[in-house]
Amino acid sequence: SLEHVGKTVSIVDYLTLLHAAIEGLPTNHAGDAELPETKALLAETLFVYELNGKAEDLDEEIDRSYRYALVRGVLDAHRFSETRQVVDALQHYLDTEFNDATVSARLTGDVASTYHWMTSLETSHFQGVGLSLLLVFLASAVVFRSLSCGLLAVTPVLFTVLTLYACMGYLGIYLEPATSMFAAIALGVGVDFAIHTIDRIRVLYRDDPGAGAGIMRALFPSTGRALFFNLLALALGFGVLVTSDVVPLVRFGAIVALSVSSAFLFSLTFLPALVLVMRPAFIFGGDTRRLPAATVPVVGAIVLGGLLLPMDAVANEMSGREVMEQVVARDEGLQVSRKLTMELTDRRGKTRVRETRGYRKYFGDEKRTVLFYESPKNIRDTGFLTWDYPDNAVDDDQWLYLPAMRKIRRISASDRGDYFLGTDFSYEDIKNENKPNLADYTHQRLGVETVDGVPCIVVEGLPVSDEVAAELGYSRVVSRIDPNTWMARFTEFWDVKGNLLKTIRVSDIRQVDGIWTAHSIHASNRKTGHETRFTFSEVDYSTEVRDDWFETRRLSRGL
Repeated sequence: SLEHVGKTVSIVDYLTLLHAAIEGLPTNHAGDAELPETKALLAETLFVYELNGKAEDLDEEIDRSYRYALVRGVLDAHRFSETRQVVDALQHYLDTEFNDATVSARLTGDVASTYHWMTSLETSHFQGVGLSLLLVFLASAVVFRSLSCGLLAVTPVLFTVLTLYACMGYLGIYLEPATSMFAAIALGVGVDFAIHTIDRIRVLYRDDPGAGAGIMRALFPSTGRALFFNLLALALGFGVLVTSDVVPLVRFGAIVALSVSSAFLFSLTFLPALVLVMRPAFIFGGDTRRLPAATVPVVGAIVLGGLLLPMDAVANEMSGREVMEQVVARDEGLQVSRKLTMELTDRRGKTRVRETRGYRKYFGDEKRTVLFYESPKNIRDTGFLTWDYPDNAVDDDQWLYLPAMRKIRRISASDRGDYFLGTDFSYEDIKNENKPNLADYTHQRLGVETVDGVPCIVVEGLPVSDEVAAELGYSRVVSRIDPNTWMARFTEFWDVKGNLLKTIRVSDIRQVDGIWTAHSIHASNRKTGHETRFTFSEVDYSTEVRDDWFETRRLSRGL
């Protein structure tokens, strides 16, 4: 309802749209839809989204403990004189009507930051300029070991800053975030021109002490020419901003170009004259010393490879393809029941824990898996059933049971590269039980590495085509295979752009009913900072897993 606020976006918009979609309301009515009526329905609505979304999708809307939410306001104004009205009104509302002992809100974002910046800009800006001038003076005095040099170096900078203040005042350009940055540019450029001019004069006098004022004939064609090219590069580089349609950029570009020009003119006119008049001792009577030549460090190359750790002789002779064939052939049992604890940790270190009871069974080459959530309370008894088919061309079947809604819904088959239930594992990772699909990759053996004290064979997998890489989401996979268990103890995945995407580490490998079983799997997404840890317990390969447990009707009844 505030002027200049076009709309707001928050988790409420996601939930109303999802709720409308689940209930089958027309899309154009979603904006009028209400939130789910109960907390259980609300939790299941969020869970439905996580099934096919990325783990971090909603991190910017609400935190994992559901205590902090972000409401974004979209403004149709950019001038401080307009946006400050919105900030003042909102802050007044929060202080007088909204905040209490149970709920509170605070303003943040670019507009709020700019508001607080601008309210203190007058004082902080001039304090910053004064401090910068002092630091320029001290740095120049220390480098040249002369207080008079410090004064000479500061003079062009001070002249440039005062010139810009005068121009801004005359042209009616207000001090704002964009224009306030000119001081930093002017200081940097001004001292650069000044130091070059002063040092060049000192060198010329050292080489020809009797030249007198005639050194200017050598100063302008040499250093003056170089500084002129520097002026052109900076003035034109920033000056191109005046062609922008964004007014702050136009002003910023013009001011910087003016500051560069002022610093150049002052450094090559007034500064040399000032030097000749003052005749500072660090030029006319000081001793100059050359700095020793810079020492270039020699970087030694570390050669990897050629070291073969103790390993079975047969494994040492295997190619990359043969190693991965052993991985694929690893026994994983025709059926299994187990308890799975999922720990999902976001980049801020907040962790959510989900506990499930799961069953998996092979029906020929077809694999069926069912999961029932036991905790947390808000999604308890939710069921997830999937039928995985060996042919990648055939979409898998998936169903979801939402107890608060009392509905079993068939959900769209996920792409192989999609994230599994909001974790950092893809559906392909889960479906193949950390085994590769040999038809998707060409494998090459790279050598041997030790992982957790175990010698492992390093195998690189490259997708057979760009289409497969896009489908899987990986352009390269490097696995460290333990030849004792034929499990990948550590795997690195690169995205389609060639950047490291994530790593998966397998640990706590034990035999259960004669089958090597990983009891801990940790995935770390290097881009988002999100992590997932799977911890398996009560693993049982021998107890019968009934066929009817994998029928959709059992989802609503539980096991």
